[in-house]
Amino acid sequence: MDSAKKYEEWKQRISDNVRGRIDLSREVPDAEIQEMIDALIVGLGRSCGLSLVQRQKLGKSVFHSIRKMDVIQELIDSNDVTEIMINGMDSIFIEKAGHIYQWDRHFDTKEKLEDVIQQIVAKCNRAVNEASPIVDARLENGARVNIVLAPVALNGPIVTIRRFPDKPILMKDLISFGSITREASQELSGLVRAGYNIFISGGTGSGKTTFLNALSHDIPQSERIITIEDSAELQLQEIPNLVRLETRTANAEGTKAITIRDLIKSSLRMRPDRIIVGEVRGSEAIDMLQALNTGHDGSLSTGHANSSKDMLTRLETMVLMGMDLPLAAVRRQIASGVDIIVHLGRLRDKSRRVLEITEIIGFEEGEIVTKPIYRFEESGEEKGKVTGNLVKVGRITHTEKLLASGVISREDLYEA
Repeated sequence: MDSAKKYEEWKQRISDNVRGRIDLSREVPDAEIQEMIDALIVGLGRSCGLSLVQRQKLGKSVFHSIRKMDVIQELIDSNDVTEIMINGMDSIFIEKAGHIYQWDRHFDTKEKLEDVIQQIVAKCNRAVNEASPIVDARLENGARVNIVLAPVALNGPIVTIRRFPDKPILMKDLISFGSITREASQELSGLVRAGYNIFISGGTGSGKTTFLNALSHDIPQSERIITIEDSAELQLQEIPNLVRLETRTANAEGTKAITIRDLIKSSLRMRPDRIIVGEVRGSEAIDMLQALNTGHDGSLSTGHANSSKDMLTRLETMVLMGMDLPLAAVRRQIASGVDIIVHLGRLRDKSRRVLEITEIIGFEEGEIVTKPIYRFEESGEEKGKVTGNLVKVGRITHTEKLLASGVISREDLYEA
């Protein structure tokens, strides 16, 4: 028998032994489980001649299989891994530094993978089964999880985990990464403090949530903020008066679904200064726009789009999904509610950059009028890295909020 098979056999034997000893009539602490594992490994080590490193590795692996996420626990704990993609029991891919690799480990059985899935959804009060095979959830560390089961998934249970940094990324970090310039970040900081409604757009994995978290650090601490998400993943810091709301799916026991639309409507009765919707992707866009147009200045949200203009088109479509309105009325609502669109992109070298900062000027002749403030201009490529700068190409037209909030004075405006 080769060493890998021996290792799996030892792991299974100790796991089964420990599970058989667990007192199910009470809550058994992790420390007690670890003591059982250590005692069994000491005995095994003597009979099989295991080294200290082998014993430690085996002990951690057994504990993870009983109390954690089995083989993927070390990936969840790794700061280098940003995405974990489980394609059934036999195939796991990971993303590191923007590149995707196949991992050399996998789940031993489909049942173990299913156990991990049920453990994930149970901890955030969700359910996933054949009747309801798709669910969004989160881990205790805030990682976003999407799960798809049979009969929708044909090659076994599919789990996609998006990890976020344990320490929230700040705007100064984004500047050091080259994602944004100091000048643009300072201007955005002023717009956030002044209460401009900002929409962050971009493709999958472009860093929208990370950027929203970074922007939120400029929200005045005296304000009451309400966050609304499908699965809570925002990491807003230093906001004392913070309310976090999360959607809920319906279940077989008759629990009613609570949607983003429900939460936005409810939040308006909770005396918010600002509302932050993690992502707008459907008919809730109409409720979000109504909130933006009823005095909740400084609200933030994100959405999937290929450009700033594309984000406006998608907003139109999403509003029409929720209410049958004339297109001109929809565009007026968008032009009145959204002040700034920040568009992010992922370049061919896998770097995440701010590509556009666009101001919504108004509504004229049936169209939303926009004006670019910053635009990324590529200059070439150096050692496989895309080079270029986020260049200022215009000035803010609507300065009323900047003046009213005291972020800038009329003298500053005149000098600029």
